Amino acid sequence: MTGAPGELVLAERRGPVLLVTFNRPAKLNAWTDELEDRYFALLDAAEDDPDVRAVVVTGAGRGFCAGADLQRLQAVGEVSEADRARRRPRDLPRTLRKPLIGAINGVAAGLGMVEALYCDLRFGSPSARFTTAFAQRGLIAEYGISWLLPRLVGHSRAADLLLSSRMVDAEEAFRIGLLDHLVRTGSVVDAAVAYATDLARRCSPASMATIKSQLSNDADGTYADSVTRAEGLMLQAFRGSDVVEGVASHLDKRPPDFPSLPVRSSDVPV
Repeated sequence: MTGAPGELVLAERRGPVLLVTFNRPAKLNAWTDELEDRYFALLDAAEDDPDVRAVVVTGAGRGFCAGADLQRLQAVGEVSEADRARRRPRDLPRTLRKPLIGAINGVAAGLGMVEALYCDLRFGSPSARFTTAFAQRGLIAEYGISWLLPRLVGHSRAADLLLSSRMVDAEEAFRIGLLDHLVRTGSVVDAAVAYATDLARRCSPASMATIKSQLSNDADGTYADSVTRAEGLMLQAFRGSDVVEGVASHLDKRPPDFPSLPVRSSDVPV
């Protein structure tokens, strides 16, 4: 892994996949500004690294992320608007063009649950647990969770989880859609990395980036609008090299050789 043993977030390359690990195990990886800066810097670097085609995020030790560090939260009433200003938006993980996969190895609470929901999909171990926690701390539904959660589990279940702050175990999380894959045996990290590696090796980075954009942009639109936008995107895809390679590799019965995404500063359209 890159970084010193005490690094707040570790990074390890596993082939085309970047494994990112929150690394405050004694605090169940409770969130701090410093941890956020390191995590977001790693995502920024992965975004424009042509050798990274997917990212898996997990937590060290027994937890994924226990939410905001409560010792620091005690002083929140003394924090000014200037103090709360961030170099990067809090929902930066949702802007990643590459697949972001959560490997939820333990509790994901409050902000930690939000970070898990920012992932495109989630693998969970039997020890995975979720709680919104906000109402029990005198807070509100923060950082877009009131938009994200109903789209995963439905309105009334979202209301249940947000109003009660009750703990949801792995089996229930899988049943209601908080988890997409429940890894009952073996390593949840290995399972998530294997899935991410399959995406990286078999799927077009440009296609995946466009599909992620479609899922986000079409969430609040009509079916007709989605079809119209898709028709325009299909024409762009047909003019690109990825369709040629995708069809040729299938007919040749060989792995595809898709190009990496252009860096964000490039004028090349994706």
